Amino acid sequence: MPPPLHILWRDEHLVAVYKPAGWLVHRTGLDAGETRFVMQTLRDQLGRHVFPVHRLDKGTCGVLVMALHSDAARALSQAFEHGATHKRYLAMVRGWAPEAIEVDHALKPDDAPADAAVQDAHTRFRRLAQLTLPEASDARFATTRASLVEALPTTGRRHQIRRHLKHLAHPIIGDATHGKGPLNRWWAERLGQQRLWLHAWQLTVPHPVTGAAMT
Repeated sequence: MPPPLHILWRDEHLVAVYKPAGWLVHRTGLDAGETRFVMQTLRDQLGRHVFPVHRLDKGTCGVLVMALHSDAARALSQAFEHGATHKRYLAMVRGWAPEAIEVDHALKPDDAPADAAVQDAHTRFRRLAQLTLPEASDARFATTRASLVEALPTTGRRHQIRRHLKHLAHPIIGDATHGKGPLNRWWAERLGQQRLWLHAWQLTVPHPVTGAAMT
């Protein structure tokens, strides 16, 4: 049985939890072997139904909000849909990322047909720290560089942050889809775990009943 989830905030309308990396938000046919689902665990933990209003990738950890009744779910879903929420992420990426950069790079869904229309996608990035290790992860270079980056997406496309960082040639460490396998394995050996190093650090949403901004 999965461990209980860490609750960050709860009232009678909504609950915010810390989603661990490797957990799915809810059941899906794509991950038939998975046993850890935030929705089911939280429902059992609280003893009441919960409603998803946004999602985080399986590999991403951090703040996830769920509604506790259908009216709150409607209000929160609309807030996410209409850009009334603000998200801040942290990522560990390959190389020394730019000090600050805005990426305005349209995307189409990963599984969309070739002729599907692209969708606007915009993310602001800021480098918070950089690191050089005196070890070679790649025979072409004597050292290995990484950066800690803050990402502020203003649109909500699927895998947007991961794909925008790949577009900048600074993929997230541990990103099996958009990064480099040998580098991911090199870091996994040193960090002691294989995971996507992306964290949903902060979320601001309007309260579904009062409208007050909650962070």
